[in-house]
Amino acid sequence: MDDVSGMERMPQIAGNAAKVTADNPITRPEDDALGRTKLAQSFAEQVLALDSTEGVVVGVLGPWGSGKTSFVNLAHKRLRQAGVTVLEFNPWMFSGADQLVQAFFVELSAQLKLQRDLAEIGKLVEDYGETFSGLAWLPLVGPWIERGRAASKILAKLLQRKKEGIRGRQSKVRDALSKLPNPIVVVLDDIDRLTTPEIRDVFKLVRLTANFPNVIYLLAFDRIRVEQALAEQGIPGRDYLEKILQIGIDLPAVPADVLNSQIFAAIDKALGSIQNPGNFDPEVWPDVFIEVVRPLIRNMRDVRRYSAAIHGTVLDLGGQVALVDVLALEAIRVFLPDVFRNLHSTVDGLTNTSDGYGHRGDLPHLKQQIEVLIKAAGDRVEVVRDLVQRLFPAGQRHLGGTHFGGDWKNRWLRERRVAHEDVLRFYLERVMGERLQSFAEAENAWTRMTDRTAFETYLHSLPVERLQDVISSLEVYEDQFGPEHVVPATIVLLNLLPSLPERQRGMFDLDTRLVVGRVVYRLVRSLKDPQAVEAAVREILPHVASLSSRLELITDVGYREGAGHKLVSETAAKSLEKEWRDAVRASDADTLARETDLLRILIITKRGAGLEEPAFTVPGSVAVTQALLKAARSEVRSQSMGSRVVRRKPRLAWDALIEVCGNEIALRQRIEALKASRPENIGDLLELADKYLSGWRPKDFGDD
Repeated sequence: MDDVSGMERMPQIAGNAAKVTADNPITRPEDDALGRTKLAQSFAEQVLALDSTEGVVVGVLGPWGSGKTSFVNLAHKRLRQAGVTVLEFNPWMFSGADQLVQAFFVELSAQLKLQRDLAEIGKLVEDYGETFSGLAWLPLVGPWIERGRAASKILAKLLQRKKEGIRGRQSKVRDALSKLPNPIVVVLDDIDRLTTPEIRDVFKLVRLTANFPNVIYLLAFDRIRVEQALAEQGIPGRDYLEKILQIGIDLPAVPADVLNSQIFAAIDKALGSIQNPGNFDPEVWPDVFIEVVRPLIRNMRDVRRYSAAIHGTVLDLGGQVALVDVLALEAIRVFLPDVFRNLHSTVDGLTNTSDGYGHRGDLPHLKQQIEVLIKAAGDRVEVVRDLVQRLFPAGQRHLGGTHFGGDWKNRWLRERRVAHEDVLRFYLERVMGERLQSFAEAENAWTRMTDRTAFETYLHSLPVERLQDVISSLEVYEDQFGPEHVVPATIVLLNLLPSLPERQRGMFDLDTRLVVGRVVYRLVRSLKDPQAVEAAVREILPHVASLSSRLELITDVGYREGAGHKLVSETAAKSLEKEWRDAVRASDADTLARETDLLRILIITKRGAGLEEPAFTVPGSVAVTQALLKAARSEVRSQSMGSRVVRRKPRLAWDALIEVCGNEIALRQRIEALKASRPENIGDLLELADKYLSGWRPKDFGDD
């Protein structure tokens, strides 16, 4: 079990396209992966050496999936070389004793009549089989048989006629078979798939015809299953079986190293034609294979079922889930379906980190989810416990293991591990949620961040309504940001900021400026050295068109109370701020009117100006006034206790407008001039401004 020789080459995910092997027995020696050809030939020699003058019954024994049919197929070649006719009958296709007997003789006679030298025997077998049919229509049970003596007399005559016919026809069959130069081998496979009554019927059928000369019955079945079916009160099934079988061969167990190599080869073949099977972590795979996958695969049938399953799933996932995680979960899906069905209701317990709910990270129901999942494993509890330990670090604490905090989530998302809720839900539901979709696009953006043109082109190719989520998802890569990313990526993000639409937000959502600012801050912070940060900022600023976007960068690296992160020296910060104010004062009315955050720009310029700096007068342009009102508008969001409804009420930063304009009279004059210009796309700004001009002021969140 622990022999993992060859694992270092697994999986070979690149290669020529190959068809996935179905769960079918092999028919050719060249397909014998278990090296059983020699053993099958030896078994065939034993069968040929048997004295079959009075018929023989031999058996190939092994549990389900051990390769009994493949073994019999390998023996066919040697039997046919010796001139033996091999006939096959699958009792699994028929139900009930009467139907089974009829089908047996019909099938055998049909196969015999296809061969010219055996056609006569085929006709005799058909005639013999007819003596066992024709009684099914008679009501042998229930009240019908009691309706009169006439029915009993008819039945008696028919049975007598049948009895006389059996003896005569049996004699003809025996005479014809005894003259054959070589025996006939009749293969009955899949006996162990039948119900208990049907298994008994098959062995009754064999006993009925087992004494035919030159007929060798080759039965393939699971010994334990058949012995249980044949057991009667006080009589072990094994004793009954030993009276029927002349010889039997128990298929040897497949050596662990051979089965391992077959599993690896099957996975290689299943993934060979898939261009993007997903990220493969060779450090994780050995433990997952030994603890989760390997214990669930018992034989070659399991190998084929497993390889067929992973091919379709990996192809469907398109590389969006880590390959090792898929290989583990597919083993659960195929071999522990009860556990797999519980996965969807266990997502929270498996993926919520210790601080996922703040102080409530260890809610009892999360642990209960894991306990239910493990209970569904039955006698495979250890496999499922190991699955949680290897694939779901956040769930380990519910099993007495390590606690993982929320800072691990970025890594799991980058690596497409099912430890992240979004990745697990995608695997289970095959529907990519908005967050995972945004991250997939952010991943593409990340690969282009060192190339300003490529990064900008890619972001502009995305729907504008998704850009904010994509930019936010770039934070996942913050521990991988390097000097090569800082300048090109920051320029693109800051130039993109003014064109990003403001979205309707919930109570705790970040606004667009903060979303972009967080990524920009993390980019610049990655430089660490204050001088390197200052040099990068000075390289970036000339390429940023918007005054508000430049202010975002300068604020992030500076010392402004509650906003700056002190990434440069105080002297450098003051110099950058003064240069920016100079740029604001030098801007014409049209430039200022295009700013999306004009009020903030003008307030900071006015309040931050030194004594030596010239005074700044806001241009009287109606376009500037409209831009000021638009920038001053905000919404107060409130939520009542016990309600999920978020109420939004519009507000104007009226005091800030007065401060920028000098006084309320000047502000009124600007607003009247704006009204007179009959502006378009003004929304509720003028109506809201009139409320303030009339003396209305909001007192608290509930006032209108």
